[in-house]
Formats: sequence, C-alpha cells, structure tokens
Amino acid sequence: MDVLDVSNFDPNAILRGAQLTLVGVHRALQNPALFTSDHYRQAAVAVAAGVAIRILVAVPVVAVRVLLWILALFINMDHTHWDESIVNGLHFLEHTVLQVPFFLMTMMRYVTPTLDHMFMDSLRWVDATYVQKHRSEDPHNLRAMYAPNLEQYSVHAPKAVSEKKGNKTPLNQAIFMYAIRQGRKAGISLGVLALSYVPYLGRFVLPAASFYTFRKSVGTQPAVVIFMMSLFFPRKYLVSFLQAYFSSRTLMRELLEPYFSRVHYNTEQKKLWFKDRAGVLFGFGLGFYIFVKIPLVGVLIYGLAEASTAYLITKITEPPPPPTEAEKFKTDSIRWKNKHEFLNLPWQHMDKHNIAQHKPAFQSEVRQTPRKMFS
Repeated sequence: MDVLDVSNFDPNAILRGAQLTLVGVHRALQNPALFTSDHYRQAAVAVAAGVAIRILVAVPVVAVRVLLWILALFINMDHTHWDESIVNGLHFLEHTVLQVPFFLMTMMRYVTPTLDHMFMDSLRWVDATYVQKHRSEDPHNLRAMYAPNLEQYSVHAPKAVSEKKGNKTPLNQAIFMYAIRQGRKAGISLGVLALSYVPYLGRFVLPAASFYTFRKSVGTQPAVVIFMMSLFFPRKYLVSFLQAYFSSRTLMRELLEPYFSRVHYNTEQKKLWFKDRAGVLFGFGLGFYIFVKIPLVGVLIYGLAEASTAYLITKITEPPPPPTEAEKFKTDSIRWKNKHEFLNLPWQHMDKHNIAQHKPAFQSEVRQTPRKMFS
C-alpha cells in the first residue's frame, strides 16, 4: 500500500506550500530589520551580483552571435535558419538544462553569511510577531519560541579535506564541493537530454526519467500516469518541467541550510524529514523558483525567499529545545506531527495551530520584546 500513499505529495500540500510562499513574503516584508542600512548595502550588492550574473551568462550567446555575424560576411544566410537555432539552443541549454544563473545565485551562500543572518533575523521577527498577535491569550497556550534556542546551536562549518599545508581552505572546499554536486547534476541532465535524441528509443528517455523521479515522491501508480502523459509532451516542455522540479528541490534545500547547519540530522534522518514534508516544500520552493528566474531582481527575491523560510520553519517543525536535548529532538521531529491539522486549516488561520512544547526558561523575556518593537 506504500506505493499508493501520496499523502506527502498531495495537491493540498503543494497548494499550502505555495500559500506559505505568499504569507512568508508578507511577514518578511513587515520586519523593520530588513530595511536597515546594512541590508540596503546588501541589497545593492545583490543587484550588482544580479547584473554580473546576467552578463556572465550572456557572454557565450554574444560570442556565438558575433561568430555567426562574421560567418555571414562570407556565407549567405538569408535562406537559412540554423544560425538562430544554434543561438536558441544555447540559450535553452544555459537557462533550462544547465540552470547557470540559478547555480551562480545559490552559490552566493558559500561566499557571504548574509543569507544566514537574514534567516535568523527573520526567525526572531516571526517569534516577536507571533507573541504580539496572541498577547491577549493565555501564555501557557502559546507555542515555544524558535530563535532563542536555535541561536545556542553551533553552526556547522565545512571541514577541510585534510590538515596538510597547502590544501583548500574550508570556504574554498565548500564552494568546490557545491560546484561538484551541481556539475554532476548538470552532467546527468545533459546525458539524459542527449539520450532523448537517440532514434526510436529516445522518445522514452525523458518519460522514463519522469517516472524514476516521481516514483519515490508520489508512488508507483501516480508515477506511471505521469510517464504515460509525458509521452505526448514535446521534449522542450518536458525538460523544462523536470528541471523546474529538480531546481525547486535544490532551492528548498539551500534555503533550509541555515536550519540544518545548526540542527545536524544524519543523512537518513534528513531524508525522512524532507520526505514527510515533500508536498509543502515543493509548493514553497516552486513558487520562489519561478520568481528567482526573473532577470536582475532574482537575487533580491532569493534573499526574500531566505527570510520567508524562517516563517515556513515555524509551520512544519517543532521549536528546537536547548542543544543538550538535540538528539532526542532530532529523532522526534523527523515526522511532521501536526501535518494533517495544519493542512486542513483555512489559509487565513495558519497561526491558529500552536505547538506548546520545549518552552525555554527565558521565554518571558522573549515575550517582552514584541511590545518594545511595536511601541
């Protein structure tokens, strides 16, 4: 019966994830800490990075256009269209298959701690807003705070490959390992795309990739339905569909890195954590993936997505206890205990379902903070 279980990836969960995208953005934009001089400087840097990314990605296309223009001086291309096909194909490979702008954008996390700081600032704001919103209720019925205990966890820093002199620094190693992971994914994408051009058998390659991709997420029978439907989709749209799915998952994992860099789940625990929340995470990640692809402003939206992820965390997992209780918390929090209750709530009442566990001893101090902020 496990193959028929789509409860982790049902349409309602995906829709709720998309709703959390909008609510998270609204909550993040209300945070006055996002409009400090530091963040304005970071926003300016982000815009500059966005421009640089666009220029960097455009270089190959411009180079090909220049080459074709030179060839046109010696070859009559008035009655041919292969030159435009080359340029369009290169653009499709860069932006859809290889996801070059998306790769450069997500790599910024390994260069600057800005996104980590933005996540924690937003998490404090979510706590403060929650307490202010429920200030007239019994304090014992409120959920515990997220930021105070999470700040006590040590942030996991990448370790060097070895301690020998001359090896990569932790920062360089983190960038290198991320580039290797993304390069492996790009290689697989190119390989699958190349196989799809094989005569006769090629038409089944992308549908088979769709089946393999979705079988673990939605079950065998729904994956078979996706496989049959994908047989009738043009190659271009099927590639775009698969890349959107993979990229939204990658984006979601990167956005959650500030949380997982503190709460260190092992590989199997992390896999189960993501699987139990697959639908909501996909809806949330897909919503932001669409927006981060907007030229120039995509980097700014990526920062806003990180701030919104702080709100998401408070809806899909319990408040963390002090680090001394971390091991038990990791085991207990793999499963999303309040999933069904939360998914059945009206979207305008997302804050109604509270978790009143793991309250820190200094919670009363946290509850006083919002009154000062709103005064």
